[in-house]
Amino acid sequence: MATAIDAAALDQLFLKARTQNKWLDKDVPDSLLKELVDVMKMGPTSANCQPARIVFVKSAATKSRLAPFLSEGNRAKTMTAPVCAIIGFDLEFFENLPRVFPHNQSAKSWFTSSPAHAETTAFRNGTLQGAYFILAARALGLDTGPMSGYDQAGVDKEFFPDGKVKSNFLCSIGYGDASGVMGRLPRLAFDEMAQIL
Repeated sequence: MATAIDAAALDQLFLKARTQNKWLDKDVPDSLLKELVDVMKMGPTSANCQPARIVFVKSAATKSRLAPFLSEGNRAKTMTAPVCAIIGFDLEFFENLPRVFPHNQSAKSWFTSSPAHAETTAFRNGTLQGAYFILAARALGLDTGPMSGYDQAGVDKEFFPDGKVKSNFLCSIGYGDASGVMGRLPRLAFDEMAQIL
């Protein structure tokens, strides 16, 4: 049976974790990016569909390709981050179902017969995996700066030109500079967002 994680872990994942706007000049090694993906991919998705696709924008040349598609308010903080991950979702994720959901070889047909159902499933589960990505990064000692202020069509054309993958959001990762963190913004009270029936 699972047990509750300790207070320090809760702080690192949620209670004291903050969205970063400034970054320390400290490299995030490729080995850590690979570990991050290996952790985040273990989170649950429906029918184990795993539609998330990630492009790690790390080199100066690749950052220059991303820069024109960033909103003005996000450009500087994204360009100074050690890495910016483009979190996308694969519209043809179902092609992998015979391998990743092997006990039901007919599962692919659930999606090939309905493109709308496939896209909804890809978006929903890719978004879940994006949340796992943020938590996995924090669990591994990285800070994150998720954002949606960018030209989605432009990013998709530049980084996913075959049209099979759509971007969902961007997430800068690295080691945050505390001087750039905003004050904690209010959260809704339990009764405003939840009910127990």
